[in-house]
Amino acid sequence: MLNVLKNKRFRHLFLAQIVALLGTGLATVALGLLAYDIAGGQASLVLGGVFTIKMIAYVGIAPIAGAFADRVDRRKLLVGLDLIRAFVALALPFTTDVWQIFGLIFLLQAASAGFTPTFQATIPDVLPEEQDYTRALSLSRLAYDLESLITPTLAAILLTVFAYNALFLGTLVGFLGSALLIISIALPNPKPSAPRGIYDRTTRGIRIYLATPRLQGLLALCMTVAAVAAVVLVNTVVLVRSELGLNNSHVAYALGAFGGGSMIAAFALPKVLDHTTDRLVMISGSVLMVFALIGLALNGVTWTALLATWFFIGLGYSITLTPSGRLLQRSAHPEDRPAVYAAQFALSHACWLIAYPLSGWAQTTLGSTQTMIILAAIGAVSSIAAMRLWPTGQQREFLHTHDDLPADHPHLKGSDGNAHSHAYVIDEYHAFWPKKS
Repeated sequence: MLNVLKNKRFRHLFLAQIVALLGTGLATVALGLLAYDIAGGQASLVLGGVFTIKMIAYVGIAPIAGAFADRVDRRKLLVGLDLIRAFVALALPFTTDVWQIFGLIFLLQAASAGFTPTFQATIPDVLPEEQDYTRALSLSRLAYDLESLITPTLAAILLTVFAYNALFLGTLVGFLGSALLIISIALPNPKPSAPRGIYDRTTRGIRIYLATPRLQGLLALCMTVAAVAAVVLVNTVVLVRSELGLNNSHVAYALGAFGGGSMIAAFALPKVLDHTTDRLVMISGSVLMVFALIGLALNGVTWTALLATWFFIGLGYSITLTPSGRLLQRSAHPEDRPAVYAAQFALSHACWLIAYPLSGWAQTTLGSTQTMIILAAIGAVSSIAAMRLWPTGQQREFLHTHDDLPADHPHLKGSDGNAHSHAYVIDEYHAFWPKKS
């Protein structure tokens, strides 16, 4: 898996991802402490607003940013967005009112909504071989998991020496480090797509996404992931502290079990995907998550059961999500990939926008068992929907006709009349997915 790091451009991109993630993690810890300083007992309300703003920015800004990403030099765009994020990190310690936090967080997350899909769409151009790209996806997943494990520890160490505002300095260093790593390499730029209107450009990625069966299945799987993992991310502290009567260290251990399961899957997946279809792997991961949560709901919450369940959910989480980049890569032309990755970014976060508040509301009003059953049921229905929406088999080429094109059209070059076969993606010549191969 580590062989892909021999590629200098990917190595710098991967290191940029790591330092930016560490900076973001430190900012998350510092933001909670800043909210408490400003709002006191209403800090949870402030943080709830921050996370809502984050999701709104992701869902609303990502498609717009993706629509124009192929018109701008990628390296300049990524570096510019990193500098915007660094500016926000520098400004946050000087805030004195809640509205200032909200404004800066929106700017930060709007920049992230442009940065992340563009960054993700660059990697398949840097590593065009599918096996290399698969290993890059596993490393990327591993980076997210390591960040969730390392950042709290790093923050705790720093807080023994510095005030919490110093954590924002770590965030600043992370974003500046990311910008320096990206500016040190040349990045491929896809050829610009044909000129289109604003509406066409901003909706193109979502239209391609929703017209492609494998991506319809991916969206359903994202709903499964959001529903089940929201129980872990939102309710662990309540389950550990209130129901089991344990301390904060046990909260960290429980979340560590989730992260550990995810990391093991990330290590194992490249070899598995060399011999197994994406569909089988991803649906298996989603089913594992659902059954693990149902098992905990039916058998009751004990410390051992919670650790085991969170581990298996983490395993399923990574199994389901890691291969998603491969689906996006093969579902669009290079010039359309930024828009399609942005669509995935926006639509997947829309699933979280539903799951996060639902999990918190159900835990507060109905209790843990009912919450697990409700979220597991949503996950089960979404997994079944994925099986129906995403056809079996890995067929990529379809024999089809173009009755709307003249026989001498460039797209039909080398064809027998107006019928031909090629790897099928939604574009200006293929507005709908074929009903039959």
